[in-house]
Amino acid sequence: MNAQQIRNAYLQFFKDRQHAVIKRAPLMLKDDPTTLFTGSGMQPLLPYLLGQEHPEGVRLTDSQTCLRAQDIEDVGDNRHTTFFEMLGNWSMGDYFKEQQIRWFFEFLTDVVGLDPNKIYVTCFIGDEAHGIPRDDEAASIWQQVFAEKGIDNKIVELGSAENGDKLGMQDGRIFFYDDGENWWSRGGGLDKTPIGDPCGPDSEVFYDFGPENHAEGYGLAHPASDSGQFMEIGNQVFMQYRRLEDGSFEPLARKNVDFGGGMERIAAAQIDSPDVFRISVLWPIIEKLQTLSGKSYESHTESMRVIADHLRAATFLAVDGVVPGNKEQGYVMRRLLRRAIRFAFDLGIEQNFFEEIVPVIADLYHDDYPEVAAKRDEVVAILAKEEKVFRQTLRKGLKQLEKYAIDGLTGSELFTLYDTYGFPVELSTEEVNSQSIALSENWRQEFDDKMAEQRARSQTAAKGTFKGGLGGQTLQHKKYHTATHLMYQALRDVLGEHVIQRGSNITEERLRFDFSHPEKVTREQLDEVEKIVNEQIQKDLKISFAEYPTDVAINEKGALGQFGDRYGDTVKVYQMIADDADQPFSFEICGGPHVDHTHQLIEDGKTFKITKEESSSAGIRRIKAILV
Repeated sequence: MNAQQIRNAYLQFFKDRQHAVIKRAPLMLKDDPTTLFTGSGMQPLLPYLLGQEHPEGVRLTDSQTCLRAQDIEDVGDNRHTTFFEMLGNWSMGDYFKEQQIRWFFEFLTDVVGLDPNKIYVTCFIGDEAHGIPRDDEAASIWQQVFAEKGIDNKIVELGSAENGDKLGMQDGRIFFYDDGENWWSRGGGLDKTPIGDPCGPDSEVFYDFGPENHAEGYGLAHPASDSGQFMEIGNQVFMQYRRLEDGSFEPLARKNVDFGGGMERIAAAQIDSPDVFRISVLWPIIEKLQTLSGKSYESHTESMRVIADHLRAATFLAVDGVVPGNKEQGYVMRRLLRRAIRFAFDLGIEQNFFEEIVPVIADLYHDDYPEVAAKRDEVVAILAKEEKVFRQTLRKGLKQLEKYAIDGLTGSELFTLYDTYGFPVELSTEEVNSQSIALSENWRQEFDDKMAEQRARSQTAAKGTFKGGLGGQTLQHKKYHTATHLMYQALRDVLGEHVIQRGSNITEERLRFDFSHPEKVTREQLDEVEKIVNEQIQKDLKISFAEYPTDVAINEKGALGQFGDRYGDTVKVYQMIADDADQPFSFEICGGPHVDHTHQLIEDGKTFKITKEESSSAGIRRIKAILV
């Protein structure tokens, strides 16, 4: 059973048990400005785990694509990836520990075919000081399911992971750990659980790849060790408590189950290989890299793992509407792509190769994720363009790096590589480390000082300019500012919700608007945008604003905003709405100013007209328009 079959079998398994199969959320959540990416399967469902009713009912299941950029430096070993799929199932006040433990064990052993002798589990040891008892209920259920398979089921108390390093397995099958390992809350351990939040013990499931995979230096082997012998393949969270204001915990009347299992890790266990890159959604990428480079996986393992992971992550980011850039999600995407190119040099691949690899990735997913098939050509174009641009600067930058490296590198020189050649500082330091060049003692401070100088210059240059890209506050400026909002929404209606504002400039003569889009906008599409804008102007939309707390504006009201969590505590939200409409045509965070109603844009007989569409930068288009 390969990874794709495991995914589909899992969803069918829980569908057969009355779970609604829900679609994956995008990697960039629109209603969660607190995080750059969807980092876990439960993240999109957090409101429902906190009490909100889900429209699909109380039993849910999915396979959620996730991205954890904080793991980027760990990629290269046999188990870490920035991108992964989390198989999930949830009970919102319905079934609890008995059904969850039995179902997951049944899925692993009877459906996937894992050897039950190689499965080990952990439970919460309890905490007397906080009044939380040991989770004997979960442990007892585990003892029963193991006994039914004729498997030993001894319980061992280890407490902390550090104790486990000293005490080892002790012939155990079920292990009790403290809140550092087996307690779930949004804050972490017991003392970090937010007041009022649901929380509870969890039960993790591990697969044993054998003592030959236990690395030296980790003490004795046990499930929570990072030694390599054991790999966590699933975590069952039992939300059964709520933390009170006095710091104590009370049982919840409605208990929830939140399960997450790493699809890639389960697939690795299925083939009994601790190397997740040998599974069916990653190995074809490795094979293609071997063909392109003429190098073997065994001789260039780290480089091939990094490239395979980073391009898979970047592919799904592009599918979900992210384009390479210098800020937030776009910066992470650009960093992934540039690291992939950097490691391709280690393979001797100095020609453009994204166009060869990305279709391989798309083939692995297009049957199960229709959006991958629909955006295949668009994604290839976005990533190939970024590669072409960066390879040009990379070659120049590497030559400059060689010159700098003669006498060692300073922070100022690293800044020049960043500012002039587009090298992220991480990429520069990786190259330095690979060539054994350790750096001036104060390189980081020198680099940060240069960055601060650049920001100061930028702030000085921006003084006197009006917020929102306006060059002034005349009536004509207000008209074009209003037209910009109308065009922004029209672009999203015509091209899709991946369109995000990337800049604007408004004068008395015209508006200029930059936005994310991977390809040239056709004349037919521009005509449709013009038509929509002029139709909305003719409706004489009324324009007003209200102030909201930022999180309310974005999360509850659904206001369109460019800057996410970089707004202040409160924001102005402008709406443009027809008298007979239930919903505004435009509902956007903005500092203003605007006209009072859209007929003012054409009161002198003018219409809205797009005069030019062009590329602004990689993945960014620019439109100029006038009222004529």
